[in-house]
Amino acid sequence: MKSASTRFGHCNLVSSTWERSTNGELLVSGIPVSILAEKYGTPLFIYDSSILERKYRELRQILPERFAISYSVKANPHPTILSFYLRKGVGLEIASAGEFHAAEMAGCLPEDIVFAGPGKTEAELEFVIAKGIGEIHAESELEIQRIGAISRNLNVRTRVAVRVNPSEEAQGGAMHMGGKSASFGIDEEQLEQALSRVRSEKHLDFRGVHLFSGTQILDHKILLAQFSKGMDIARRAAAQMHAGIRTLDFGGGLGIPYFPGDPPLDLEAVGTGLRRLLSETANEHCFAQTRFMIEPGRFLVCEAGIYVARITDVKISRGKKYLILDGGMNHHLGASGNLGQVIKRNFPVAVLNRLKCSSAETVDVVGPLCTPLDTLARSVQLPQAEISDLIGIFQSGAYARTASPLGFLSHPTPPEVWVENGKATLIRRRGIPADYFADIPQSAFDELASASLHRS
Repeated sequence: MKSASTRFGHCNLVSSTWERSTNGELLVSGIPVSILAEKYGTPLFIYDSSILERKYRELRQILPERFAISYSVKANPHPTILSFYLRKGVGLEIASAGEFHAAEMAGCLPEDIVFAGPGKTEAELEFVIAKGIGEIHAESELEIQRIGAISRNLNVRTRVAVRVNPSEEAQGGAMHMGGKSASFGIDEEQLEQALSRVRSEKHLDFRGVHLFSGTQILDHKILLAQFSKGMDIARRAAAQMHAGIRTLDFGGGLGIPYFPGDPPLDLEAVGTGLRRLLSETANEHCFAQTRFMIEPGRFLVCEAGIYVARITDVKISRGKKYLILDGGMNHHLGASGNLGQVIKRNFPVAVLNRLKCSSAETVDVVGPLCTPLDTLARSVQLPQAEISDLIGIFQSGAYARTASPLGFLSHPTPPEVWVENGKATLIRRRGIPADYFADIPQSAFDELASASLHRS
């Protein structure tokens, strides 16, 4: 039975997303989290499809009709999640051949895939071009040249857009990257030269521009300023190429709140601003057939995931209390603050079977690894917890399991569970020790056995 109120006193950031039972336990699509933990073991990742559905609808409803959504696979590449979005008519944006394989496994047609990212290898480019990929978004002149040469050898025309690093930084935020040096994209100052290279390659079909300007942006004014900048860059590209813009990819950047005080992105303001920008292009021939695109990843999937681990020990060291879990930074590097964060701040965290209890003590939540880096929450206020209680790290649907050092100290990798319409499905099993040796050739084991015989 669900309570009328879903407000977690010590975890307000997720209070409007998740529900609890009358006895104060987290519910996932109506299923008590303790049942999932008992059935599948801990630690584990759980994804609630109803939250993915809500986030998709929120975004689709504010976007003008001409805007396409291309889910950024890097956020969470599990084929079940990719398939969920493919059923919505969403395309996929990949950053590696491995992600192309994941997209194919999920049932995505090659023509619905966009390949962006620096450092694409020649082998990757040849693979996706031979497969008939929808578009490749080039990040350097050399990459343009490589795409042209491979396309010439395969006797195909490859659709390309040029990813641009804008020269001017939009005002008001710190997480975007326009105006700064970057390994991503071609600096706007070098755009003319890059487009000339595209024109010189006869086996390339110029499609348009991809804007690289940042990530995790919570201020709609910054986003809209960057979108406007992208329009200007596209106009210049169209004039130089004497061609219309078929693709104007604004990239990702849509942020979600992680920490207390983080404001949610004002989607209504984003939608209003996009409609205004589109109205300004009504009489511009270069945008007559443009597919406007955004590539959300984190925004769509992050809130739908939760990392669940069990308390195995409670200890006090020189006045500080530690809750020790059976999983840690090896499964969720982002929550530990070691995924590029300059200032380590806590993800939303809760004792999942004590949501009705008010915060009673200040603790550090740590994992089982032999390193002080393995801290999932620092000086966090939680209800008084006991051994076997369940700790949940929210906002864990993106850049969590696949962005973590799963092999560190050889602990079992965590399973993933998909919950839809009150039914839970195991979509990735728990790891076993043999997994860590699966990529070691048999010849290496034979040599070890031989050496052992010689020693004996």
